[in-house]
Amino acid sequence: MTDRVCVGAIAGSFGVRGEVRVKSFCADPASIEQYAPLYTEDGTRSFTLKITRAVKEGFSGRLSGVVTKEEADALRGTRLFADRARLPALDDDEYYHADLIGMEVLDTGGKSIGTVHAVHDHGAGDLLEIHGPGLKSSILLPFTTACVPTVDMASRRIIADPPEGLLGDD
Repeated sequence: MTDRVCVGAIAGSFGVRGEVRVKSFCADPASIEQYAPLYTEDGTRSFTLKITRAVKEGFSGRLSGVVTKEEADALRGTRLFADRARLPALDDDEYYHADLIGMEVLDTGGKSIGTVHAVHDHGAGDLLEIHGPGLKSSILLPFTTACVPTVDMASRRIIADPPEGLLGDD
């Protein structure tokens, strides 16, 4: 587990006075500003964020130290990270996506399927993207209790019960 968790991304500038469009990855999207300072992925820059209004697919806001449209434009695509200690405690069945990446995935018989490469959320529920040497291509496993009955954070292992045919075994 890392000391920082990705909580959002800058989608570009908003207006001509240095505001940015921010996409929040938080369960309560507006809470992103409470987790400041927000850091760039490499940790070389940090910002406070003041949300000014809701916009399509996110918020517009002011980042400390960003005062021109050109500075805001230059930050497009920048992912924002918060210190894990500033984030709310999770329930037992909740996980930060960053913590799942790299975990080994085993089937219910103990055979390795691969490792979690990414976690995707396209609106209908999270999907685990799994890469493995025995797979012809990556697979997308629904991150549901039925398909993922066990997540063992201590041993960094996930027990999966993939739907029939997902692994090309039918």
